[in-house]
Amino acid sequence: MSNGKKYGLTSYGGRILHGPYRSPLKERVAGLIAAFSAFDQTGVPGIPYISAWLHDGSRMWYEFAGREFTRLFHCGTEQLAELFREAVVEHRLFHRNEVEAGILEIARSGKELSNSRRGLRAEVSQRGSVEAVYKIAPGPEVVALWFKDRARVETFGADGISVSYGFLTDITNEMGQRDLLEQIGYFDHLTGLPNRLIMQHSLEVKIAEYERNHISDFVFLMLDLDHFKAVNDNFGHLAGDYVLTTLAQVLSDVKRRADEIGRYGGEEFYGLAVGDILEGREFAERIRRRIEVTPFTFAGQPMPLTVSIGVAAASELSELTAENLITAADRRLYRAKQYGRNQVVWETITL
Repeated sequence: MSNGKKYGLTSYGGRILHGPYRSPLKERVAGLIAAFSAFDQTGVPGIPYISAWLHDGSRMWYEFAGREFTRLFHCGTEQLAELFREAVVEHRLFHRNEVEAGILEIARSGKELSNSRRGLRAEVSQRGSVEAVYKIAPGPEVVALWFKDRARVETFGADGISVSYGFLTDITNEMGQRDLLEQIGYFDHLTGLPNRLIMQHSLEVKIAEYERNHISDFVFLMLDLDHFKAVNDNFGHLAGDYVLTTLAQVLSDVKRRADEIGRYGGEEFYGLAVGDILEGREFAERIRRRIEVTPFTFAGQPMPLTVSIGVAAASELSELTAENLITAADRRLYRAKQYGRNQVVWETITL
């Protein structure tokens, strides 16, 4: 605190001003803190911040954070870097593509961002600026928020430190509209259900939430219509399309508001829900029973149909990835087919 007062600051929670660094760096940071503190008192939209990191990649922290930033995470400046890092669900970085004279957008899940953080810091240090978008989930009771991050980056090579200073802007409403437009290309044209692109994204989000303890567990379901080839062979492809669209409606009716369902491909569908393996089994059984009693009739011809389902939970896997979870559910689906179809297989396996 005494070092902060030396530079005219009433409070200070950073590291540089009381660290073994050169005067030009300390004076620059103190000046930025004074300017950003004054801005933070104006009430103008935008959350000011000043962050810093060591060039060896060992540490990143905040020298200053606006009141709304610390209020969002219910913490002081000292704890903010770790809490913000844990809350990131998705990150989108923008930079100019000099070859095509356009803006390139690179999207990463929170897990992917964690694995590439050191490289990103080196990149923005070299470029001298940051332009990115974050989706964060500050806590289990808080709706996910989107923030745009625009900042300048100054490098102090003699001290082995880079300093980033800029503003976060809440763009949750704008990103909601953008995502809605993007999803138009991510829905199956025949059934209107989400396709595998959305499934992959949803799995990455759920994995990030699970790893941050925002949810205790979640399940993935793989569904396959039994003897669907016989429908196409005996009644024609129009009948097959009718069955798939009707099945999509049945799945939409059975699922709860928070559950996700979609078309994986062909006669295969998927489901995604928060809960443990037993709750996943109940979800799958609701689907199986409803399909079993649904009257599928095409051109006056009844077509009794059933479905086989494999269920896997995130907590079962020793290494949780989207690919491993899909593989686990798919193996159980295969066993459901082997055991005679029209059933749910959910017993525990370990990958």
